[in-house]
Amino acid sequence: MKKKKTALILGATGLTGSHLLQQLLKDDRYERIKVFTRRSLGFTHPKLVEYKVDLFRLTEEKEKFTGDEVFCCIGSTKKKTPNDEVYEKVDVGIPSVAAKLSKENGIDTFIVISALGADAKSRFFYNQMKGKMETHVLQQKIEHTYILRPSLISGKRKEKRVFESLWNQLMKVANGLMMGPLKKFRSISVQSIVKTMIVLANSPQNEPIIESEEIHRIGN
Repeated sequence: MKKKKTALILGATGLTGSHLLQQLLKDDRYERIKVFTRRSLGFTHPKLVEYKVDLFRLTEEKEKFTGDEVFCCIGSTKKKTPNDEVYEKVDVGIPSVAAKLSKENGIDTFIVISALGADAKSRFFYNQMKGKMETHVLQQKIEHTYILRPSLISGKRKEKRVFESLWNQLMKVANGLMMGPLKKFRSISVQSIVKTMIVLANSPQNEPIIESEEIHRIGN
């Protein structure tokens, strides 16, 4: 009988992380889900272990940062984090430290959400931050590293994002018109992303970068 696993999640209160958590709690392959979070999830579950921590001081939690797989769903927005320095600490710093701790603690699977167009040399701040994060994560050389680069993520969020909501409605129409090289810009459901993350964790593949079209393929 195969040993049941322990998964670690960062960003479990966000759109992707919260959906991922619910799926892993129902998945019989996992016996424990450790969540590192700044605020309480507001519920309990026999599999769930919640650590309320300062994510900017994640290195202090090294003894707790043990398991089989790390799912990093950390990410902010300009509205929530207008200060560029703090933004970089969230989107680059936290995933980078999490990858370093994973390597040091012998966790051989690290899956992180990046973004379409991530490039450390980009002129665009958001793409540049995601590119820097990817570089730092890959430098750890964790055996099974997967970086997902979704386009616009569609799904019902807890907080209101008026522009994003309107854009999601527009993209539902536009998706059907995007063909050929434009297919990579199609919006992607949070369910597809979560399913892809779980598939990758349990069926390793060689390529570390998973572009949006591949997420569509695996997740559907």
